[in-house]
Amino acid sequence: MNQKLLFILNDPPYDTERSYNALRLARTTIKTGQADLKIFLFGGASGCAIPGQQTPDGYYNIERMVRDVARRGGDVGVCGACLDARGFAELALVEGAHRSSMDELGEWTLWADKAIVF
Repeated sequence: MNQKLLFILNDPPYDTERSYNALRLARTTIKTGQADLKIFLFGGASGCAIPGQQTPDGYYNIERMVRDVARRGGDVGVCGACLDARGFAELALVEGAHRSSMDELGEWTLWADKAIVF
């Protein structure tokens, strides 16, 4: 039986390395095939799911990391109120991410064996 993990991210994609490190851990964990994974993006972390991020060559790209987790079967929810507050409501999200809510985060929290907060 797979471990059920919930990652909750709060920091913007590039202001600190917390979201980067959370996504590194999420990718490493999901690659094992021993975990079912959900990621919820709160506050500034909602920017992690905005497409079109352009980073210098050799620099990590959060958009690609989010897509990679989703491609490997991870669920990625983005706080709808956080998107609205930042003026992101009309923007599309990266492939594999969806607009979410506190209700869904509550369901995911009850589903999870472990919640990891960054």
